[in-house]
Amino acid sequence: MKFPGSVLASVFLFVAETMAALYLSSTYRSGGDGMWQSLTLLFSLLPCSLVQLTLLFVHRDFSRDRPLVLLLHLLQLGPVFRCFEVLCIYCQSGHIEEPYVSITKKRQMPKNGLSEEIEKEVGQAEGKMFTHRSAFSRASVIQAFLGSAPQLTLQLYISTLQQDITVGRCVCMLLSLLSIVYGALRCNILAIKIKYDEYDVKVKPLAYVCIFLWRSFEIATRVIVLVLFTSVLKAWVILVILINFFSFFLYPWILFWCSGSPFPENIEKALSRVGTTIVLCFLTLLYAGINMFCWSAVQLKINSPDLISKSQNWYRLLVYYMLRFIENAFLLLMWIMLAS
Repeated sequence: MKFPGSVLASVFLFVAETMAALYLSSTYRSGGDGMWQSLTLLFSLLPCSLVQLTLLFVHRDFSRDRPLVLLLHLLQLGPVFRCFEVLCIYCQSGHIEEPYVSITKKRQMPKNGLSEEIEKEVGQAEGKMFTHRSAFSRASVIQAFLGSAPQLTLQLYISTLQQDITVGRCVCMLLSLLSIVYGALRCNILAIKIKYDEYDVKVKPLAYVCIFLWRSFEIATRVIVLVLFTSVLKAWVILVILINFFSFFLYPWILFWCSGSPFPENIEKALSRVGTTIVLCFLTLLYAGINMFCWSAVQLKINSPDLISKSQNWYRLLVYYMLRFIENAFLLLMWIMLAS
């Protein structure tokens, strides 16, 4: 069984960033900066709550009698407990015989024009591990773009405003940037696996390095541009953010309405129509949050049973980066003209 390194990375970033944000908010409180304290806590605790709900939803704990798990999630300790469960499963995987196994079939990536179908036995422990990895991947994306991205922008803006970078603020910004890049990396890996769903895909370490560098520069550039523009036009940045947010939020719904497809009913059997609508709205909220800071890599498709398009649209990618380049250039030009 593969070592759950992705789970440990997600939990480390979750705990470290939360602790850094709480420490930073305490320094703002002692310094009398009530507004900065409130915003720092908001961008820390809100995504924490969404992460807890995501882990509960994926593991379907609402319909199971697990009061201790629910209590730990209420105390914001759900990811730590889930990580402990994952380590227990991994350590016991080689010592407990699996009573039931299932067979999965994947095709090997073509070599010399030929591909071979591979059968693999998957036990209960590996199935549980797959569920945990999937849940933590989603939680990492939520943490990154609904919490870490606003947090990084806020702390960098405060540093620009005060012309000072404290150690606590520097650590918080560094952890936030790592969290965002990691979340974007998970989006890229998800896009690759969706596109080659029939194949047994193994991403090489060099590919991880390339994606990490690409996402780091893309996100850092976007955040710096927003902060510089905010430093000279505080009110107008709200308009920029709202235009970006609602454009990406409404885009999947417009495509859905234009397609004339019926409302999706098979997302989750236990969900009512209202619950399905809430889940879809949350997904489009996350989709908009990702695209505000970087290319999402996956395309939300509401009329699809999987909710994600399996084909990569290179035209959409080109249009996204062209519009983003024009927007960043315009914001920088406005900053140069008004700051000089």
